[in-house]
Amino acid sequence: MITLLNDAPENVAAFNASGEINQKDFKNIVIPHVKNKLAKFNELNYLLYLNENVAQTDIAWLTALLSNLESTKQCNRAAIVSDDAGIQKISSLKTAENFKIFPKDNVYNAMYWCNNGNEPEYSEK
Repeated sequence: MITLLNDAPENVAAFNASGEINQKDFKNIVIPHVKNKLAKFNELNYLLYLNENVAQTDIAWLTALLSNLESTKQCNRAAIVSDDAGIQKISSLKTAENFKIFPKDNVYNAMYWCNNGNEPEYSEK
């Protein structure tokens, strides 16, 4: 199931994935929300938060999603937030500068990066 992450910055299409993901989720939730963001901002900043209980038997849906985003000329930035070792190792994402993978303890850095294109700077005290 995919749901919206409503606490994301306004220019970020952010989603939470848990359990079993299917085409209906993309058709009814992801695609309309992405279209609305593109219409409003003329670029796509995308965040996908993957919960531990996402069905891991087939990540073909994730690969297809990323391929579609990468081919979208309006895709500005896309982040995946996951602690899954398999996701962390997807080398094709690590080489693209507009795609980043963040561990779950850095979810707010991921949102900040999607929104601003950089990560927050913290002053040392």
